[in-house]
Amino acid sequence: MAFNPLNWLLGFLSLDIGIDLGTANTLVNVKGKGIVINEPSWVAIDKKTRKPLAIGSKAKEMVGRTPANVLTIRPLRDGVISEFEITQAMLEYFIGKAHQQSIVPLPSPRVVIGIPSGATEVEKRAVYDAARSAGAREAYLIEEPSAAAIGAGLPVLDIKGSMIVDIGGGTTEVAVIAMGGIIVSRSLRVAGDEMDQDIITYLRNKYNLLIGELKAEQVKMEIGSAYPLPIEKTIAIRGRNLITGLPETMDISSVEIREGVSNSVRVIIDTIKDALDEVPPEIVADLMETGICLAGGGSQLKGLAERLSDELKLRVWIAEDPMTCVARGAGIVYDDMDNLSRFLVGLERISSK
Repeated sequence: MAFNPLNWLLGFLSLDIGIDLGTANTLVNVKGKGIVINEPSWVAIDKKTRKPLAIGSKAKEMVGRTPANVLTIRPLRDGVISEFEITQAMLEYFIGKAHQQSIVPLPSPRVVIGIPSGATEVEKRAVYDAARSAGAREAYLIEEPSAAAIGAGLPVLDIKGSMIVDIGGGTTEVAVIAMGGIIVSRSLRVAGDEMDQDIITYLRNKYNLLIGELKAEQVKMEIGSAYPLPIEKTIAIRGRNLITGLPETMDISSVEIREGVSNSVRVIIDTIKDALDEVPPEIVADLMETGICLAGGGSQLKGLAERLSDELKLRVWIAEDPMTCVARGAGIVYDDMDNLSRFLVGLERISSK
């Protein structure tokens, strides 16, 4: 292909963005700046017009507090787009916000977006189209476990195998990677959100206490665990008594919350075991040396690494800044496109007309 000075200049000046389009949070990584946006994937819309009224942190603050004409939603469920137009508006908002931070006006950005490894062709196309509509000059997709492994600094191009478990809000992604390719992968729609629902269900069934999603998430983050804690904790939970209909405060222990999330944790462990069962013996030997890396917000559940290590008989460790691994990995792809482009899904370019 002949050298085109204009294309080279656009590429040189373009803003390179890596995006973790997550069910719970959206993170934007700008080349040379790092993570510039980390906001909840919530959008508040007008019920009649369907127009966004608030996006990100402001929208999340409105959850459970809106008047009848305002609806707060998460446009992604289980890691995939459930509300296309609202996802497009959210992407446009975040890309525009990152673009505005440039000192000088730049061409439309080039974007790499992380998607679940189990996404269908229709779901992939929806992300492509949302990126194009949001103003991306070029857009590529990368499977989340690959991006997480790159962002965590795993030697994904080496002959020796590495294993990544990315536990997000909507999905858990498991992958064994060697020589720049995925050897075995699993995509499971059980992750942080499912644990929140487990807590809601547990408290409703055991104590007739009804709490919301945000409170369940807070409880999980403060006292949730997958393994017995050195010192067990308690937390005062405020909710509505389903029998009396009146407000009630109840002290709940970390032991009970651990019991509440046990089903989701068990499913994740069984999925990892299932993936390990398909790994070639040579790579199993590599994993006994390198261990398993955990990434994603769900990996920060207290005692999860210890529980996995105990059950899998392998060293399990949490990546540095696990929540940002996918966004960082998506951004790193541009730094070494010659070698890392093999991890991209669907290399056709999306050019904004």
